[in-house]
Amino acid sequence: MTERLEDIAQAMVTPGKGILAADESTGTIKKRFDSIGVENNETNRRDYREMLFRATEAMRDYVSGVILFDETIRQKAKDGTPLVDLIKAAGSIPGIKVDAGAKPLAGPTSRIEKVTEGLDGLRERLAEYYKLGARFAKWRAVITIADGCPTWNCVHANAHALARYAALCQEANIVPIVEPEVLMDGEHSSHDIDRCYEVTEWTLKTVFHELYVANVNLEGMVLKPNMVIAGQKSPKQASPQEVAERTIKCLKACVPAAVPGIAFLSGGQSDQQATEHLSLMNAMGNLPWKLTFSYGRALQAAALKAWGGKPENVAAGQRAFAHRAKMNGLASLGRWERSLEQAA
Repeated sequence: MTERLEDIAQAMVTPGKGILAADESTGTIKKRFDSIGVENNETNRRDYREMLFRATEAMRDYVSGVILFDETIRQKAKDGTPLVDLIKAAGSIPGIKVDAGAKPLAGPTSRIEKVTEGLDGLRERLAEYYKLGARFAKWRAVITIADGCPTWNCVHANAHALARYAALCQEANIVPIVEPEVLMDGEHSSHDIDRCYEVTEWTLKTVFHELYVANVNLEGMVLKPNMVIAGQKSPKQASPQEVAERTIKCLKACVPAAVPGIAFLSGGQSDQQATEHLSLMNAMGNLPWKLTFSYGRALQAAALKAWGGKPENVAAGQRAFAHRAKMNGLASLGRWERSLEQAA
């Protein structure tokens, strides 16, 4: 495959395909494993991810790229094959999460607001990840809506960090996934869709201003935003059609047409909600960028449950993963229908 940033970014948003986020930190995957009673050790983490990467139909037909955690990009499958090579053999692009996590943002709102760390030493880490096979990277910033939040300090600090990260990625010939997430779940999630729209618009406009100042090549990046959706605790929930329409309106107001694609995060949505919203947006048509998915839990939850940590359940886990990947692949073309879920 070509090494041009623009070509890699286009391949990441290939119509009918999306990005598997398999970059859960050791702490996050522990929570997932706890839910199925599986011990969180390196072997089990390897076996679980190997199961996904060897799901031939899902990986070949519906997955354009895989975001990996630092441990995973260095791991080998049971037979000694590097996991990166399994991903490449399936025709997917290996990627890497490079941020060091969201930490409290110093100041009066530190109990609520966070800033993502990890810029120190990033240039050197990117060079190493490139040698290990990564051709794209991911950095997540989180914006919380609460009384008096987000503050300009939080929005600006996170947008600035995203831009610095993106510029360093492109210098290393790695495509940056720029992920500003306005949270819709958690302790502070009682906002309605109007407030989400307002904060998402503010965040995205600030991010693109910072990307411009940092001289980031928009044709060699992928945006990974939240959808415009009411908070989980909001008494006023919007219909799927309204979520799709408001999200598209917001993106059209903020995201330059030079960006090749937008790969949504699923946030706190259910598997099927995330799929339905994506399909409705693509069905609207006439969009300047490709819209697809970059889901973690919404692609993996069913597979994790079906696998349950048992070798004899690997095929069942792969079938569950293939189904969700196929549903989202159809959604990225605007062709998903609820009846297809029942048919599975």
